[in-house]
Amino acid sequence: MVNRGNGKVMVRIRFFTSLREITGKREEEVKVKRGTTVGELLKTLEEKYGEAFKDYVRNSRGKFRQNLQYLVNGRNVKSLQELETVLNLDDTLAIIPPVGGG
Repeated sequence: MVNRGNGKVMVRIRFFTSLREITGKREEEVKVKRGTTVGELLKTLEEKYGEAFKDYVRNSRGKFRQNLQYLVNGRNVKSLQELETVLNLDDTLAIIPPVGGG
């Protein structure tokens, strides 16, 4: 939960498909600074999980891939504040791969 002394909040991250292989996890809970955005959390995860994670979430120009869906509590960040969406206590970030089909 919130530790008001250091301004941290707990958020959950859910990984799918290739990210499960890269991280070795289906989900994880992390403490982040109050006011952390989705983009900042993704950068933190890149540092933690290395190049394979970074290559998965970024394109060749270094921008976060638009074909991935980033959902905060089930809502696409495109309908919120994009990657500037601030994460709050007990939020869940899901990183969903593109859906193919025919």
